[in-house]
Amino acid sequence: MTSVATPEMTEDESRGGRARAISRHPGLADEAYDAIFAQLMALKISPGSRITVDTLARELNVSQTPIREALGRLEGEGLVVKTHLIGYSAAPQISRRRFDELYDLRLLLEPEATQRAARSMDDSRLAVLQDLAGGMSSRRGSDERFRYSAFARQDALFHDRILEFSGSELIRQTLAHQHTHFHIFRLMFHSRVTEEALDEHQAVLAAFAAGDGKAAKRAMREHIERSRDRLIPAFE
Repeated sequence: MTSVATPEMTEDESRGGRARAISRHPGLADEAYDAIFAQLMALKISPGSRITVDTLARELNVSQTPIREALGRLEGEGLVVKTHLIGYSAAPQISRRRFDELYDLRLLLEPEATQRAARSMDDSRLAVLQDLAGGMSSRRGSDERFRYSAFARQDALFHDRILEFSGSELIRQTLAHQHTHFHIFRLMFHSRVTEEALDEHQAVLAAFAAGDGKAAKRAMREHIERSRDRLIPAFE
């Protein structure tokens, strides 16, 4: 997924919860995507609610064109739904049954793929994963919504790269098609979702660094199980 750095909100804007106007340049569609994605992740745009192109264009101080491009991209990621003659809306929240199925799928596929990735791990691949993990721990920016959405993207990339390094392309495509991480992160806008995951990622990285495939598999399984346990309260 391509990510373009987003200028920070001013302190007054952050306190007021207003959308940040974005500057006019050729990357407007990317910045519009980042801004709308952040609102979806932080539940500022609530699941199932209508998304009005005119309103977003005014909030972000851009024309409708980059807004529509951004919404089309988000539709492809399963976060936005476009209905004929009605328009756009945020995708409904996943059900508890769907949540359980997604985690069952992850537990079946990711730990084994992580063990395979350990077999082919080298310094350059480990550096890629460490850079992604380091980006997730960054607290740059005053807008918590943008930090949370950036974490969601980095987390998705972290897991996707492990699947790539495992050589399990079918598993990688299967999980990517479900847009698993985006739907999971949209369940609960809470610092615990991100902070506890950081230590769990480090355990996976430590196993990779030691060349211990069994430990990497175990660390990934524990990470997924703990992630599931953190988010179950969203359905209570």
